[in-house]
Amino acid sequence: MQFFDRLADRIDAVDSVLSVGLDPDPGRLPDAVADADLPRFQFNRRIIDATHEHAACYKPNAAFYEDPDGWRALRETIAYAHGKDVPVLLDAKRADIGNTARQYARILDDDHGPAADAITVNPFLGRDSLEPFLQREDKGVFVLGRTSNPGGADLQNLELASGEPLYERVVHLADLWNDTGNVGLVVGATAPEELESIRELVPEIPFLVPGVGAQGGDAEAAVEHGLADGVGLVNSSRGIIFAGEEAADRGNEGAFFDAAGQAAKQLSGRLNQYR
Repeated sequence: MQFFDRLADRIDAVDSVLSVGLDPDPGRLPDAVADADLPRFQFNRRIIDATHEHAACYKPNAAFYEDPDGWRALRETIAYAHGKDVPVLLDAKRADIGNTARQYARILDDDHGPAADAITVNPFLGRDSLEPFLQREDKGVFVLGRTSNPGGADLQNLELASGEPLYERVVHLADLWNDTGNVGLVVGATAPEELESIRELVPEIPFLVPGVGAQGGDAEAAVEHGLADGVGLVNSSRGIIFAGEEAADRGNEGAFFDAAGQAAKQLSGRLNQYR
């Protein structure tokens, strides 16, 4: 079963297109988990417990796991999310050439522990650098199309000789690379006009839309243009997982994870207003 079919089933099951980013910044973990064995996993476990009824997907960012204990925490997190029937999209932005790309793609290999169901990739090196990911027909491959950070325009908006901006060329290439229907696009929510124009270029590719939440992206545009035949993801990370920081700072540790659950429920409901 392909990733986007599984994702469609999950969206239907929980009536939500919300992706919850699992970015357990060690400096922001509450005392309740900071001293535990594998504190990042214990944090994620409690976030998943609080939010899974509203989550279509979880999106751990690899940057928060790149040390020995971190990779253990990531494997445990993926397994725990799968135990709640929630798919996992690893935000790793991988790409490289030859054997290096094949090694990166092993994170999608079920023979090496609980594997991610999808991954983000960087198209800058071209198709051959993404081939080991694209060949995993059952896994989702989200190509960076137009990112939500202000500096993304430095390269992505450059005008090519054809007159199109570079990000539009990337979008067209992603469409060409979608031979087996496992390709999605990462398109930020902070530039709704570009989000709309990209959807017009590729009407059938699901988007992962980051930037809703702490980055202040446009939730309505994210839903209106991010979904293809009802399938797509709108992500919030810090706005959900650290929603309870103020309560914890006031000494109410128990409210930390409850606040994450409430934030996920509220954002999922808000997104559903536009579906």
